[in-house]
Amino acid sequence: MLPLQFVTQGYRRMSPFNFTHILIQAVDELSESESYKGLFHQHTDGNPLPSAKALRDIVELARAIIFPGYFGNSTVNSHTVKYHIGVNVEELYDLLTGQILAGLCFADGCGCDGHQPGNRREEASLLAARFIGSLPAMRRTLATDVEAAYNGDPAAHSFGEVICCYPAIRAISNYRIAHELLRLGVPLIPRIITEMAHSETGIDIHPGAQIGSHFTIDHGTGVVIGETCIIGNNVKLYQGVTLGAKSFPLDADGKPIKGIPRHPILEDDVIVYSNATILGRITVGRGAVVGGNIWVTKDVPPGTRIVQGGRKEVPPQSPSSES
Repeated sequence: MLPLQFVTQGYRRMSPFNFTHILIQAVDELSESESYKGLFHQHTDGNPLPSAKALRDIVELARAIIFPGYFGNSTVNSHTVKYHIGVNVEELYDLLTGQILAGLCFADGCGCDGHQPGNRREEASLLAARFIGSLPAMRRTLATDVEAAYNGDPAAHSFGEVICCYPAIRAISNYRIAHELLRLGVPLIPRIITEMAHSETGIDIHPGAQIGSHFTIDHGTGVVIGETCIIGNNVKLYQGVTLGAKSFPLDADGKPIKGIPRHPILEDDVIVYSNATILGRITVGRGAVVGGNIWVTKDVPPGTRIVQGGRKEVPPQSPSSES
């Protein structure tokens, strides 16, 4: 690409107006180091940033492996499933190794922090292999999420409908992929993957959250689950639920202290209805029900229902009354 000065020379001759000095001044100011401080990614040859396109392909491959026939090649049958999974695993391993390597070098400041590139590539290959080794367990957990969505929605007519149509399954599958990568120590990439689901579904689950089995989100749009949330088994959320932080402790410089527990704990069998907001490191006890449009900042005892009307609390009539 030609420098702006050469491009604009022809424009000077063609136009009765001369605005090129404005463009050149803008380029000069935008190129000053103080202007882009903290906003500039210094590329190092051979160490690119993770690719959004490649990560989308990785998520689609993982979904095709976990849910064969529903994602990826739709002509898979019982005779060819092993072949298709094998092809997808091989492609996933290669793609993921490259993206993990990019993430590791990004975390090192793009210079691999003194590490030899070969060592980083070996580490990336090992992490990719370990991730693929986790896929059978991930499938078993996602199967419980599909089951929870199906059993919890009278409008669902089959597991296949849930897998194909429900945004919660897309968001939760992205979360479980991202959470496993985060658990393995992969930087940056897990957050990109969950933000892809956020854009696709309107469901924002931080990859650092810990979520048990049989988890479902009905409708889903507007749900926010913070980084340090802990969610037990058989928990159901409705649209617009926020599991957030009440406040951010600050350090001596007035900046938020990172990494401390600041989001809610939801124990097993909790239901949270639409647009409820639960804030801070509080515990919603086992079997509790939080009604819609309620603001909760204190612990909720097990088996309690919090409903509208002055935060009235009444014990549940039966364990299955909200299923």
